[in-house]
Amino acid sequence: MTYPAPFLLLLASFSILSGCVSLKQFDALQSDYDTLEIKHRQLTLEGQDGEIDRRELAGRINVLTQAREQLVADTIRLGRRVARAESDVKRLRELNDVLTSESTSKMAAINDENRALLEDLSRIRKELQDQEDALSALSRDLERRQQELADRSLRVEELEGLLASRDAAAEALRSQLAAALLGFADRGLSVEQRNGKVYVSLEAQLLFPSGSTTINTEGQQALRDLAAVISNQSQLEIIVEGHTDTDQLRSPSIPRNNWELSVLRSTAVIEILTQSGVDPIALSAAGRSEYHPVDEDEKARNRRIEIIIAPNLDPLFELIRQPE
Repeated sequence: MTYPAPFLLLLASFSILSGCVSLKQFDALQSDYDTLEIKHRQLTLEGQDGEIDRRELAGRINVLTQAREQLVADTIRLGRRVARAESDVKRLRELNDVLTSESTSKMAAINDENRALLEDLSRIRKELQDQEDALSALSRDLERRQQELADRSLRVEELEGLLASRDAAAEALRSQLAAALLGFADRGLSVEQRNGKVYVSLEAQLLFPSGSTTINTEGQQALRDLAAVISNQSQLEIIVEGHTDTDQLRSPSIPRNNWELSVLRSTAVIEILTQSGVDPIALSAAGRSEYHPVDEDEKARNRRIEIIIAPNLDPLFELIRQPE
């Protein structure tokens, strides 16, 4: 068995110190030595492992120390930033308080202004609606008036047509009468057309002796010639008017005055006309006395009979009476 040098040195020392050592003791010592050697090796390994762990821990401590130092630096930096942020927050809060106060007053003013604007808007809308309603009413009224104007224009055209027909008929009748009574034209008889009517004027000397209501022969012939024309006409309205001059007639018997004289001469003419075939329904008698002269200086012209012949205007009056 080979023993290590340290053991042999230890054994020699022991032998020197104790004199003679037995083999049993030596084996025991050898066993203890082996045990110690094993432990020594274990301890050596453990020491190596511990050194490794120490070094690792030292490295970790170094890393942690650097991290701590960085954290401290970051903390200081962040603390400064926090302080600045707190200062900014405080300043912003103060500013916010100021702005809030100003905003409250401004909002109140804005609310008042908005309220006024809303009131103006509501008023304007109402005025606009009123104007639109008025415009609609005016539009409806305009349409109604346009329709009325169209209806009136149509009625005017109808009236103009009737008036034109009346004038044409009156002119045709005048021409016929003028031709029929041409022989009496130079003896105080005239025929003219005015406003759709035919006026036949016969001076009294052609019909009556002075102050008389009896028609002479020549006058009867003139009236029969006139009747021959108008008796064939339909839808005529004939007014016979008697006129006198201003010389007053006073008599205890009829005619007693100019009024009666003018009326009786008118009825005398109507009697001849009806006897000559004129429909009495178309005839009317009127006495005008001396109050409608045609010549202030020549009394003979004022003593006359006027026969006014007009077409029946019932269709015209009916059209005029129609509701618009």
